[in-house]
Amino acid sequence: MHHADADSPGRRAASGQHLLRLAVALGCALALALALPTVADDRAAPGARAPARQRVIVGGDQSYPPYEFLDQQGRPAGFNVDLTRAVARTVGLEVEFRLGRWADMRRALETGEIDALQGMSFSEQRAKEVDFTPPSLIVHHAIFARRGDRPVRSLADLAGKEVLVLRSGIMHDTLRREHPDVKVVPADTHADVLRQLAAGKHDYAVMAKLPGLYLVREMGLSNLTAMDQPAAVERYGYAVRRGNEALAARLAEGLAIVRNTGEYQSMSEAWLGVLEPRGPTVQQVLRWGAFVLVPLVLLLATMAAWSRTLHRQVTLRTADLTREIAERRQKEEELRSNQQQLLQADKMAALGVLVSGVAHEINNPNGLILLDLQVLDDVLRDATPILDAHARANGDYTLGSLRWSRLREAMPSMVSDALDASRRVKRIVEDLKDFARQESPELRDGVSVDEVARTAARLVEALVKKSTERFEVALERGLPPVRGNPQRLEQVLVNLLVNACQALPGRSHGIRLRTFLDAGRGAVCVEVRDEGVGIEAQHLPRLTDPFFTTKRDRGGTGLGLAVSAGIVKEHGGTLEFESAPGQGTAARVVLPVAREEAA
Repeated sequence: MHHADADSPGRRAASGQHLLRLAVALGCALALALALPTVADDRAAPGARAPARQRVIVGGDQSYPPYEFLDQQGRPAGFNVDLTRAVARTVGLEVEFRLGRWADMRRALETGEIDALQGMSFSEQRAKEVDFTPPSLIVHHAIFARRGDRPVRSLADLAGKEVLVLRSGIMHDTLRREHPDVKVVPADTHADVLRQLAAGKHDYAVMAKLPGLYLVREMGLSNLTAMDQPAAVERYGYAVRRGNEALAARLAEGLAIVRNTGEYQSMSEAWLGVLEPRGPTVQQVLRWGAFVLVPLVLLLATMAAWSRTLHRQVTLRTADLTREIAERRQKEEELRSNQQQLLQADKMAALGVLVSGVAHEINNPNGLILLDLQVLDDVLRDATPILDAHARANGDYTLGSLRWSRLREAMPSMVSDALDASRRVKRIVEDLKDFARQESPELRDGVSVDEVARTAARLVEALVKKSTERFEVALERGLPPVRGNPQRLEQVLVNLLVNACQALPGRSHGIRLRTFLDAGRGAVCVEVRDEGVGIEAQHLPRLTDPFFTTKRDRGGTGLGLAVSAGIVKEHGGTLEFESAPGQGTAARVVLPVAREEAA
């Protein structure tokens, strides 16, 4: 298999903690592939004849993270690579990967050195040269600039500017064809594009937004920023040599199967999720540790020497110093706890930024759809009598290849269903915005636990439907309100519901969300009970410890329950667990009733 040089930008990009997450995600995908009963194992038993598998050579870009790149060991990695392996396994293909410079890979497809490209943006011009499968992704391209430079909104605003692009990439083709007044400057890799722009060469750069942000972060190019407005939105998928319809059909078939089995969604979440802030390096940890511990050690040594010298004369003072040392240690523990909460706050801030952008991008077209559908509904009501009269006068006739007699019955229901779906999209987006909104941490009175539970259930509705066929919500009426912060309580319940979904061994196992009043303790309780695999008894006391997780092999960080316990503690409540292996788990949030309500 062909690989690029050991110091390629893609390999340098997949470093540190992200490399660990990539390795875990790849290991999970390979374990799942080996466990699938419907896919034959390549290592056939001795004496058995393995079925013939077509061998194909699939090419890609060596520096296009997180879609495709070469890792530190020079091995192909990324979303496209995992997707290709899953598709090949599904349709019985044997794949050899070749990743290199994009321009070289395009030429290799034209000359027949490779059979397919696993990721290529669609255009009408390219469709005359290669055959495309249905898209596997929609890729947003953005304009990158140095911080402080004049912002631009579209490709048309780049007229007369020197613009860096990937050689033979879709933006290279688009700018040359549709914007001849732009001075195009091609580079061999995306890393070269961003490195030249950061060094002050040329004016702007245009490339896919997610890989661009990924490389900016990994390469430490803090003087670069991406414009919020998308420069282009392209369909992105497999491309084969012109006329190779058989291979295109098999890849399309495998892609459809992988989507339907849910494996596509798992790979997408693992590779294309939110770009998390990078954790501290070993050098930073050592430096911070020295900064805190060295003065502390010196202080303790001084105090110990002074205490030994004056021990007989100042016994009472020694007791005071001992108490002071204990308080200092307690404050140090609180400081470490606050640092962990700060890391989680950074992640939630990144989530809030992403959700706000996505909500804005969805709300605008959805608002237009909702408005247009309402107009179409009114038009349909007004036009129906006229169309009925025409049918009575001239007999039944055809509209849009369907008979009016059939359309008359179906059209109102179709418009009504579309309106309901659009309103549901709007509600989901509003729930996401409420969940991610940065509000004051202060607690307020009159918070309805039932409303918090409903909102949390809506936020994870898609995951719950994917995970179980039996989801029950039982909300007790007339519960007294509590004092709290609705968004932070929603965060706790979302964490508990996500954990419950991940614990289920199959869709036949259920989840129950309920609220009730515990009069004995004067508290309102919210319980999430699942029929999952359960938790070992020795693990129960450590569930809320920072960084403790039983899902390390599936990408768990061990922060979700730790943060949730901290939030519940801020509300004066407790987070309790009941579980046994094979019998499921019950997680219960206990919140005290407001004093006025209790009285």
